[in-house]
Amino acid sequence: MQTSTLKAALAVALTALAGAAWSQTKWDLAAAYPATNFHTENIVQFAADVEKATAGALKIQVHPNAALFKAPEIKRAVQGAQAQAGEILLANYENESPLFGADGVPFLATSYKNAKSLYDAQKPVLSRYLEKQGLMLLYTVPWPAQGLFSKKEVDSMADMRRIKWRAYSPATAKMGELMAAQSVTVQAAELGQAMATGVVEAFMTSSTTGVDSRIYEHIKNFYDVQAWLPKNAVLVNAKAFQSLDKAQQEAVLKAAAAAEERGWKLSQERNDAAKKMLADKGMKVHQPSSKLVSDMKQLGWTMLQDWQKKAGPEGESIVAAYLKTPAFASGTNRETKK
Repeated sequence: MQTSTLKAALAVALTALAGAAWSQTKWDLAAAYPATNFHTENIVQFAADVEKATAGALKIQVHPNAALFKAPEIKRAVQGAQAQAGEILLANYENESPLFGADGVPFLATSYKNAKSLYDAQKPVLSRYLEKQGLMLLYTVPWPAQGLFSKKEVDSMADMRRIKWRAYSPATAKMGELMAAQSVTVQAAELGQAMATGVVEAFMTSSTTGVDSRIYEHIKNFYDVQAWLPKNAVLVNAKAFQSLDKAQQEAVLKAAAAAEERGWKLSQERNDAAKKMLADKGMKVHQPSSKLVSDMKQLGWTMLQDWQKKAGPEGESIVAAYLKTPAFASGTNRETKK
């Protein structure tokens, strides 16, 4: 009798354990940047917040440094449910749709305040586009404003002619074309090798990438031109999200909102720290000459006109909404509105 009771109790316990294991959902989140990068750290915190809020029912495994998929492959992998979630640099997908490239137009939004206003204008249009592809936009976080790293000192855009220019997006490739530079596409994970082998001599990127990629070991000049603030976006496969129960969905959305707020603050904090570290490592941190700034703003105006033409009515609506914001009217970008 006791043996039968013990067996029955053991069976119930095993059934309960099996049910608990079966009820746990696991997601893979593909990220393209190093584990020490603030974007990745923020994603890891997002994953931890989700796991805590769902009492372990939803566990998100973060795969940094393009370990699961290379940067250009991540969006398609999430669309195809090879990974349930992923982080992308929006501007990388401008060739697919110009809507991705609004924050890659030089000198359209050069401060965090303006970048947030541009994002608010871009978000509803971009979200609708992604929904048609079976994707959800969870949150975005900007990189610090893009600066110019150059092996040689630069006083004007004329100094960029024939220089080996690193492009990482359609916008940066267009910049190379307009500057008459020699463009080569190099993603963040390959940047160190490209510099070491002389494949690239100049490029635009953030101060934090300058630290992550140890650019100071190969290039000694950084011009703080503050050209634009590109955003990383964390996307999720819509069906994967819809398969969660309501409480889990709410936990994901709440954690995403917290990650967005935290990430924007982190970006600003890390920008200041990174510029100091670049100087400490022997890099010359220059304020750009008035001629260089003037040249680049003219380049930005040309690219804005080109982008609006490609983006059509939806792109026009994004720019129109942005230009009406108080942040733009009171900011440093008023010369864009000609």
